[in-house]
Amino acid sequence: MATSNIEIAQRAELRPITRIAERLGIPDEELEPYGRYKAKVSLRHLRTLREKPRGRLVLMTAVSPTPAGEGKTTTTVGLGDALSRIGERAMICLREPALGPVFGMKGGAAGGGYAQVVPMEDINLHFTGDFSAIAIATNLLAALIDNHVHHGNALGIDVRRVTWRRVLDVNDRALRDAVIGLGGPSNGYPREDGFDIVVASEVMAIFCLATDLADLKERLGEIVVAYRRDRTPIRARDLQAHGAMAAILRDALAPNLVQTLEHTPAFVHGGPFANIAHGCNSYLATDSALRMANYVVTEAGFGADLGAEKFVDILCRTTGLRPDVAVVVATVRAMKYHGGVEVADLALPDVAALERGTSNLIRHLKTLRETWGIPTVVAINHRAEDTDAETAALVAAAQSVGVTAVVAKHFAEGGAGAEDLAREVVRLCDERAAETGDEASALRFTYSDDATLWRKMSAIATRIYGASEITASTAVRAQITRLQDEGYGGYPVCVAKTQYSFSTDPKLRGAPTGHVVDIREVRLAAGARFVVMICGDIMTMPGLPAVPAANSIDVDDQGRIVGLF
Repeated sequence: MATSNIEIAQRAELRPITRIAERLGIPDEELEPYGRYKAKVSLRHLRTLREKPRGRLVLMTAVSPTPAGEGKTTTTVGLGDALSRIGERAMICLREPALGPVFGMKGGAAGGGYAQVVPMEDINLHFTGDFSAIAIATNLLAALIDNHVHHGNALGIDVRRVTWRRVLDVNDRALRDAVIGLGGPSNGYPREDGFDIVVASEVMAIFCLATDLADLKERLGEIVVAYRRDRTPIRARDLQAHGAMAAILRDALAPNLVQTLEHTPAFVHGGPFANIAHGCNSYLATDSALRMANYVVTEAGFGADLGAEKFVDILCRTTGLRPDVAVVVATVRAMKYHGGVEVADLALPDVAALERGTSNLIRHLKTLRETWGIPTVVAINHRAEDTDAETAALVAAAQSVGVTAVVAKHFAEGGAGAEDLAREVVRLCDERAAETGDEASALRFTYSDDATLWRKMSAIATRIYGASEITASTAVRAQITRLQDEGYGGYPVCVAKTQYSFSTDPKLRGAPTGHVVDIREVRLAAGARFVVMICGDIMTMPGLPAVPAANSIDVDDQGRIVGLF
């Protein structure tokens, strides 16, 4: 019987986190340990790193996700360990797992096999409490809104136009829409409300985009929570909420330091969903890691059309980060799925289906290289049932557009199985440095800052998704125009849509073209400084599947977590 991910993690010999920090030059007094194997690195220490040069940034992305899973986090860990093995000073930066997916369909999110970050159970369950802090800050603001209305409503909040929603880190479809304030005058004014999952919240996005504590507080104050009857906005600072919110988030803002199974240092910090929010770990973690390591591997959520697009058009645009190289994770199984094979048959050899499915990979590769100008390599995340013919067809598909594909066996072999991938990453970085003087050349964006919000959304849909056009109802069009007129037109667009397809139909596999992207809803995220375009049927509060992962998770008589991924 195969050893499970959690069994591999529980058998690992971890080093005290102080030793991991010592390798990075972090003094003991700047470390806030949470037990022996995880710690926060003080914001004070991070400030001392600002004048140090940045190392090389490797962006890990993937083909459009499939039910079989591609192993993007696993490959991030494997590549980080492989870079360490070939003599580079490497770190990895990952998002924190959300409890909703951990207990829902996805399960754990700390890597897999012999390419994991540890302590795996802690990282997947509560960790250092960052998500709880983000939930509390979000819900405090919600409580202050209703409290203000209850005690006289001096700001003139129109209770029909409260836009701020509460959050929970559990998949719970019953809370998507709710009515609150029932039970009489002592319970406040009844109004419509609803819950999002924590990782979809604006506070999570702000947390991950903030450059320091002062920037965090400023952004929190900019949150638009409601409107008056005359449609003028009311912000969190009008309620004097941003100070208390920043106080709640102060300790959480410090990045979490852990290690891989092979003791490569890892920051695991923040965790916005890429199919709803911008899908990257915290800027503070990535920037700080770049000051402490020669190579930093960071992951953007889901496929390159979602996570990588937002990494480029939101994170890089607003912070100045620039990836030196991108790695696209693909699997034989994923290509067969995009070629029309159903999940139950993915283990069966089918070169023809795989070749059809590589259209999905090629679309992503062209976007990364031709639209954004990022040197790219394909990591074929190997599985035991992959045939030589299938692997060769996948390699050939990448080569057809000028990209090298490398078979990586890190799941089974750890960092040793990804050394070829690491060498190709170093080669591409060296090649780019020779051309640009060791600085990533000017990154190209999908759209310009001065394009209208409608044109920005159209550019993403047509240039990245292969759509023919975008549509929206009259009411949504009017809302987009109003946001443009109110001065938010310079903001980037953050698209919320299904992760399973370039289209808004999760069943449309491969690389569809000519489809229409309909904008169902628009939300202003003034503190995060982007505008969210919700497309298709995507939900900001997921539901649980028929058989949730929670059904398999337990704790034994010795207190060990079992059944977790």
